[in-house]
Amino acid sequence: MTQAKTRFTSIDEYLNYDNSKNARHELVNGELIELPNEDPRNLIIARFLLIYFVTQMGLSLDRVGDKQQIALNSSEVTAREPDLTVHSEASAAALLTQTQPLLAIEMPPPLLVIEVVSPGNPGSPNYDRDYVEKRKEYAARGIAEYWLIDPGRSVVLVLTLENGNYKGREFRGNDAIVSLIFPNVQLTAAQILRPGGGG
Repeated sequence: MTQAKTRFTSIDEYLNYDNSKNARHELVNGELIELPNEDPRNLIIARFLLIYFVTQMGLSLDRVGDKQQIALNSSEVTAREPDLTVHSEASAAALLTQTQPLLAIEMPPPLLVIEVVSPGNPGSPNYDRDYVEKRKEYAARGIAEYWLIDPGRSVVLVLTLENGNYKGREFRGNDAIVSLIFPNVQLTAAQILRPGGGG
C-alpha cells in the first residue's frame, strides 16, 4: 500500500481534493491512503454479490453499490470504501443527494458492508485493516451487518451488530449463509468464494 503525503481535516476538504491520478484510496485518520489494485478474484466475488442482491434479492441498483465511500466515526477524518455496500432505502436516498459517492457521517448507515479480504496474516496491513480496523469503524458507524469474505482462508465471516459490537459466525464449504439482515439469502460459502464454480 502506498501512502500519499496529503492530509485532510474535514470530509468537505477531502471531497474537494483533485485526484488527478484517479487512484483508488481511502481516507484514514485524515491521511489519504492509496490502495493497491484489487485481485481479479476479489472483483469477481464483489460483482457476483452485486448481481445476486439485485437479481435474486430484488434490490434496486441504487441500493447496492461499489466504489462508494462511507464517512466513519473516528478521532480524525476517515472514509472507507467497502468492496460492496448494501443500502437501506434511507441511506440510498441520502447518497443520491450527494455530488460524489460518499455517505456523510450525518446520513443513515447502510444495512450491510462487504469486504473481500486480500491475502495477509494477522499483523499484516491487509489483515489488520479488514479484520481489526474496519470491524471497529463499521460497528461505531452503526452498520448492522459486515461480511468478511476471505478466499485465502476459504471462509465467509458474517458479523452482526449487537449492543455496539459485532458478533461473528463463520461459514465454510457448503454451509448456508445466515444473515439476520437478509434472512432470505440462499447462498453457501462455496458459492460466494468461487462464483461459477471456478477454483
